Amino acid sequence: MEDSVKAESAADGGGLVNAEKEPEDTLSPTDLSELLAAGTKEVHEKAENTQFVKDFLRGRIRKELFKLGDVALYYTYEAMEEEIERNKDHPDFSPLYFPELNRRDALSRDLDYFYGEDWRERISCSPATQRYVERIHQVGQEEPVLLVAHAYTRYMGDLSGGQVLKKVAQRALKLPSTGEGVYFYQFDGIHSAKAFKQLYRSRMNELELDMATKDRLVAEAVLAFQFNMEVFDELEEMGKDIQEEVMDAGMPVHGAHGTGGDINKCPYYAAQMAASGGSAYVGQLAMAVLRHPTGQVLFAAWVAALAGLAAWYFM
Repeated sequence: MEDSVKAESAADGGGLVNAEKEPEDTLSPTDLSELLAAGTKEVHEKAENTQFVKDFLRGRIRKELFKLGDVALYYTYEAMEEEIERNKDHPDFSPLYFPELNRRDALSRDLDYFYGEDWRERISCSPATQRYVERIHQVGQEEPVLLVAHAYTRYMGDLSGGQVLKKVAQRALKLPSTGEGVYFYQFDGIHSAKAFKQLYRSRMNELELDMATKDRLVAEAVLAFQFNMEVFDELEEMGKDIQEEVMDAGMPVHGAHGTGGDINKCPYYAAQMAASGGSAYVGQLAMAVLRHPTGQVLFAAWVAALAGLAAWYFM
């Protein structure tokens, strides 16, 4: 049963949120999105099984790590959006230039909420995040086409899994309903996430790239997973020095032995089914969230990055 659940999860997008797939007859095995899905499957599974991610999926959370996750995201997006702006007219990237996707300013507002007006003086870029940032700057300046891998994996994930987790974070952290602390998940310039993701996917697949370049993009996406796993491990180490009560929601990992895709046991499976449009699953998703409100909170901060890096699985 576990193997079949994992197989279904991988086919539908890694098990976090359902893919809004285009009809299969419109896709080709040589489309960039399909190559990314196949080429990153193994490293995606490794990222899901890091101790840091598993702990959060089980609901063991620390508020300070949620904030540090936002800090890591801020530096990541600051670098990526600087390089995107630099290359907005580059022929290998310009079709994917959508300023409405930008997250840096939204993260600035979240950090202002969590740390105060002097947040810039109170945060710093961690070593693992710095290595990720340096790679983004390197490809932006030397091989702009590789920015496609970074932009696609981040933004499409934010429009997918991040949206499921926004309200959960508000509830569990008792954040204001007006959006403070979760501006990161709000895309005011995008009215339909589904339609926008389909547009983005189409633009990406229409890029005139040879197979050698597509292979390099897949390798870059794999590298992005590896950078994020380093950040996960680093945050896990940081958590050992944070002295505060750990809240344990006891939420099982999706696909773990005994869950069998049970919506009540795995809110992520419920989210996947709800996103597919089934009204019955929408109600069950709400019940699953109520049962495990804290189990998804830190996942919403930096493990939203995991949802981002798995984006091509649930498009």
